Amino acid sequence: MLHLIVFSHLRWNSACRRPQHLLSRLAHHFPVLFVEEPVHEAGAARLERALPVAGVEVLRPIIPVGTDGFGERQLPLLQPLLADYLLERGIDDYAVWFYTPMAAPLLDGLSPRAVMYDCIDDLSAFADARGPAARHEAALLGIADLVLAASPSLFEAKRELNPHVLCLPSAVEAHRFAPERAADNIDAMLKAEQIQGRIPGPRLGFFGAIDEQVDTALLAAVADAQPDWQIVMVGPCANADAARLPRRRNIHWLGEQPDALLPRLVADWDVCLLPYAQNQSTGFVSPDKALEYMAAEKPIVATAVHDIVAMYGDVVRIGHDTRSFIECCRWALSETADKRAERIGEMLATVSRFSWDTTASSIHEAIDGVLAKRPRHAHHETAVEPAGGWRGLTPPRTAPSRPVPARGPTVLANAG
Repeated sequence: MLHLIVFSHLRWNSACRRPQHLLSRLAHHFPVLFVEEPVHEAGAARLERALPVAGVEVLRPIIPVGTDGFGERQLPLLQPLLADYLLERGIDDYAVWFYTPMAAPLLDGLSPRAVMYDCIDDLSAFADARGPAARHEAALLGIADLVLAASPSLFEAKRELNPHVLCLPSAVEAHRFAPERAADNIDAMLKAEQIQGRIPGPRLGFFGAIDEQVDTALLAAVADAQPDWQIVMVGPCANADAARLPRRRNIHWLGEQPDALLPRLVADWDVCLLPYAQNQSTGFVSPDKALEYMAAEKPIVATAVHDIVAMYGDVVRIGHDTRSFIECCRWALSETADKRAERIGEMLATVSRFSWDTTASSIHEAIDGVLAKRPRHAHHETAVEPAGGWRGLTPPRTAPSRPVPARGPTVLANAG
């Protein structure tokens, strides 16, 4: 049976997001070997193995050189570890799936039937366009049989770099955040009460990584303008200096919380926030938490991030500056019962169009289409390092793909 070998910079046991949702569903059709980025640790190079869900096997390489992550110093040790593992288990029919282009040089030691890239970030927003990540992505886009773009903006950015691009935004497990389910979980309710029960209302909340994408200056301005509002921030401080976060009596930094507890925390908020900064790092952000907020039936106020406006602008209040953001929050807190019922109806209609099951089915169909062109043992033509090496390679530009709609169900555009 064909396997999916997945290389990821995101760890399986982190918050349940796009990789876990998609791959746990695809595992019903293909056994998944999920290879996390290596961890630096003294001792012999080895692979730690875990079986988190049916059909998914997680490998965490332990490498005694370099630093954490896929890097040039790790490759000479990582390649034989993987080769031996595949040989021992008789895995010789597989496709390779990348979440990080930094692992792309590992193709040099593999013979996949197909190469796929699930693009969830724009690397140029986080790294020098001439850096290794961007160079590896350029090479990967030049040879990939299938590219998945996690947002309309990413689709537009990649569609001319590869002729096989699908626009498949992230989706939602609506039942997890449904108010009736949150109310039935007594243990979660008690835990949420311990964490935020002493915070008075109204509560305006956000969950997710606290990093350069979050406009902390906006949060401070809202807190100063409305001292009776309580801003609740749930999530780890990532790539940001925790000491520089704004400290106000009405801003509550609750840190990272278990994924299973998030629906209950959200259930006790009056407004959900998407307070993203207007900078290079958010040009391609399309957070699935917007759909989770909708499934929880909460009013949402967001900044004017392109994909949020394009996909959800008809059901999310958009603040284009500090003043209008505060006005949107004030409106959300004062909506009438009729307006609330109307908003919830519109939100649930939007949620119904974005299902992880539907998204995974679309990907399964696309993979089958690729594999149909490559029978068993007809391996990928570029299974080794591309001509000219992985360094500095720029793929040829191709004909434009069909345009993606601004919003709708699982947004699908097949460039092939």
